[in-house]
Amino acid sequence: MQTVGFIGLGNMGGPVAGHIQRAGFPMIVYDLRDQATRPFRERGATVVNSAAELARLSDVIVTALPMPDDVEQVAREIVEGIKPEAIYIDISTSPPALIRKLEPIFAARGAHVLDAPVASGQPGAARGIHEVMVGGAPEIFERAKPVLGAFGDQVLYAGPLGSGSICKLVHQMINSTISQAIAEGLSLGVKAGVDVKSLWECVRRGMVGRMHVLHAQVPQNVFPNDYETDTFPLKLLRKDVGLATALGREFNVSLPLANVAEQKLIEGMNRGWGDKSAYTVTFKLQEEAAQVALRAEGVDAQQAAKYISTHPKAE
Repeated sequence: MQTVGFIGLGNMGGPVAGHIQRAGFPMIVYDLRDQATRPFRERGATVVNSAAELARLSDVIVTALPMPDDVEQVAREIVEGIKPEAIYIDISTSPPALIRKLEPIFAARGAHVLDAPVASGQPGAARGIHEVMVGGAPEIFERAKPVLGAFGDQVLYAGPLGSGSICKLVHQMINSTISQAIAEGLSLGVKAGVDVKSLWECVRRGMVGRMHVLHAQVPQNVFPNDYETDTFPLKLLRKDVGLATALGREFNVSLPLANVAEQKLIEGMNRGWGDKSAYTVTFKLQEEAAQVALRAEGVDAQQAAKYISTHPKAE
């Protein structure tokens, strides 16, 4: 079994390292705080005094550190002791350029690198169990997968080195934007006179709460570039959102994201897309702005939609 070296036993790294140790991997740990390493020592791990020493003893080295500068500093210490064919994995959130910058210095020592940032696991999962988004060579990913699987409820190969970091940054950006949209909607509804619990229930039990656009409509419309609809067209959504932003003006509620979204709907209407799929045809505007095409083959839209619970419980 591979010996795993783990650096950074903080709020995120400590639980992750605990799952790896409980999975039976021999552990080498390093952290600046003795109180962080003590529980691992008591369970049989070897505690060392430097990142280079840890690397000399490990087949797989994992770092979980707060900032990109910390990752770079520790990685340069790791490379001083790393063995040929060892694998260095950073599970922190960093720019993709960082891991790509570090890879050549590891390759010069005959070692390998993966970026594998994490996001919260499935609801109800134990602390330290995460979705893991991995970038790097596929064969190195396969070698590291048993370690990643010790703390990953979903271990997803994202593509070449840096792809995991890109996926994590996009994940965080989308989540933050959705959170702001929820804040705008709930505050508008309450200001307009609706009880917040009732409003929350009405929103979460509809398309929004089930993330229908992401799970069903993106594979149905965006991936095949087919925006025909016989249900809900853009012109009706433009009307609905216009009424919502007018309500915001009536009650003097700031709705920055909603107003931007309305302008995109108007632009779509001006393109002549009023009868196209309401929630997805404006993806075409973003494709043009980014100069990319969001096409994907072999995705079964009906299968993808099964991710959605059709009858959410009241709890």
